[in-house]
Amino acid sequence: MKKDIINILNKQPFLKISKTIDEMNIESYLIGGFVRDILLQKKEKKDIDIMVIGSAIETAKNLKKKLIGAEKIQFYKNFGAAMIKWRNFIIEIVGARKESYNRNSRKPVVKIGTLEDDQNRRDFTINSIAIGLNKDNFGKVIDPFNGIKDIKDKIIRTPLNPEKTYSDDPLRMFRAIRFSSQLEFEIETQSFEAIKNNINRIKIISKERIVDELNKIILSKKPSIGFLNLDKSGLLKLILPELTNLKGVEEIEGKSHKENFYHTLEVLDNISLKSENLWLRWAALLHDVGKVSTKKYNPKTGWTFHGHEFVGSKMVYQIFKRLKLPLNEKMKYVQKLVLLSSRPIIIAEYFITDSAVRRLIFDSGELLEDLICLCEADITTKNPKLFEDYHKNFKIVRKKIKYLEEKDNLKNFQPPISGKIIMKYFNLGPSKEIGIIKDSIKEAIIEGEINNEYEAAFELMKKVGKKLGLNFNEK
Repeated sequence: MKKDIINILNKQPFLKISKTIDEMNIESYLIGGFVRDILLQKKEKKDIDIMVIGSAIETAKNLKKKLIGAEKIQFYKNFGAAMIKWRNFIIEIVGARKESYNRNSRKPVVKIGTLEDDQNRRDFTINSIAIGLNKDNFGKVIDPFNGIKDIKDKIIRTPLNPEKTYSDDPLRMFRAIRFSSQLEFEIETQSFEAIKNNINRIKIISKERIVDELNKIILSKKPSIGFLNLDKSGLLKLILPELTNLKGVEEIEGKSHKENFYHTLEVLDNISLKSENLWLRWAALLHDVGKVSTKKYNPKTGWTFHGHEFVGSKMVYQIFKRLKLPLNEKMKYVQKLVLLSSRPIIIAEYFITDSAVRRLIFDSGELLEDLICLCEADITTKNPKLFEDYHKNFKIVRKKIKYLEEKDNLKNFQPPISGKIIMKYFNLGPSKEIGIIKDSIKEAIIEGEINNEYEAAFELMKKVGKKLGLNFNEK
């Protein structure tokens, strides 16, 4: 381990940092996530946290002189910190500090501190390990809370009393769960109990900070780890009750329905094996939220969730608005995937007709590949034959999509007859008749009655216009 650390520190920018702080005659340490990832033997991060016993501002100014090509320093004077971007590195320099908290805010009162004070204030033992950067302690590891052992044992634990740690800054509860998901570590029992005891403290955290941690959990390799911990702690019910409401299985007359909460987490894990698209993962997370309000029991057919996709797509807006997620094209993307989430599955269950596939291509547009990917992830049946049959059918659907896109020129479909052409031919202004004609052309192409080409569509336009009693203009 010592050899690995020295090898890394014998590169730039660490040699420049070491020379700068020795010339200034101040102590300095590498600390935080960069150190943790060295010890985890992960790919070297480009975000470097440097802690100095002295002025971070002056250290940054002196360091910038040695880092040729460094960008303008960003100063955070309220926190006694500075940031330098150099090549691919982001170097954040902060003065050692001691923190105390007001009950009604997670923003600390900061005082100048020692190395010990600074390590005490860190969130977790795995993030409190320091490495010396001065000439006389170059590469020396200072680990007062056995963070290295916790890394080896895959444990998330706070340096000090977890009750106080999480009460002072409740965002750390989300960070603990996020690290458990990203690193696939266990949260130490006492620490997890402290999270459960402090969940109501999240009211002092901004929605933006919560969502930032939530997105990192969603983007982890196996997000279900984080969501199961959010659920066990009680935090999930406070931030996403639409998910926890999916829990449980109801049985009537010996008939029960699928357990939709754990199914959802399985779908999220499945999609995460295929795509790193955050918003596709959000669609997987929310694809069944409409099932709670649409659940019904019919003695003849059993349990149904008719229209849950439509209800769920409406709920996406409410969830995004409440959590202060972006109410823009990203939200609309998630909404549309939730709305269409059952369509490919329905097609794959029955005889796969050309018209059904064409309609799917039309309705999903550019989202088609992501939609199919979501629906394949939605196959969580434990029946091996059913699982295999569904995937075989999806292969057929994919082949038919490719065949029809090429044969009927459907990829990135644009109607062969525009509204402008219809208006000019029939001497019309904006009217419902234009929509009727366009829909008729679209339906005829979907059903295979006409080819997706101008001449065939133009002839149909004339026929439909005649039925509507429109006067045409051949000029």
